[in-house]
This record gives sequence, structure tokens and C-alpha cells, in this order.
Amino acid sequence: MAPESDVENALDIAVRRLERATALLESRLEGLAAKADSGGAFDQDRAMLAEELDAARGRERALTAAGEDAARALDRAITEISQVLGARAGKEV
Repeated sequence: MAPESDVENALDIAVRRLERATALLESRLEGLAAKADSGGAFDQDRAMLAEELDAARGRERALTAAGEDAARALDRAITEISQVLGARAGKEV
């Protein structure tokens, strides 16, 4: 009789362990589902990346505008230098 009770005890222990593992798994799944429903990490990451992208686009617009301003200033400087050099060349002739 002892071998049968050992088997029953081992089976009872295995069943309890399985029940605990199942309960833990269900608990974690419920936690993940609640997190996903309330704007989980994925949504937060996506929102953060969208904000960073908007900021980067803003910096890109500012840099593009600064580059265009610099190009216009260089064009004016080149024109003025050319005019000065042309005027001097005309006087030297």
C-alpha cells in the first residue's frame, strides 16, 4: 500500500504545482492585458517616438531655414565683392 500512497502523494503534489503555475500565468496574463488596455508600454513608446520625430522635424526645418539664410547672405557677399572688384578693375584700366 505504501507505493500507491507515494504515487498519490506525488500526483497530488504535481497537481498543486500545476494549479499554482496556472494561477500565476493567468495573473500575469491579466496584468499584461490590463497594461495593454490602459495604453501599455508599446503605446507609450510609440507616443515618445512620435514626439521625438516631431522634434527632429522641427530641428530639420530650423536648420534648413538657417542654411537658406546663410546661402542668401553668401550670395549677397559674393555679389558685393564682385561689384567692388569690378569697380576696381574698371578704375585700373
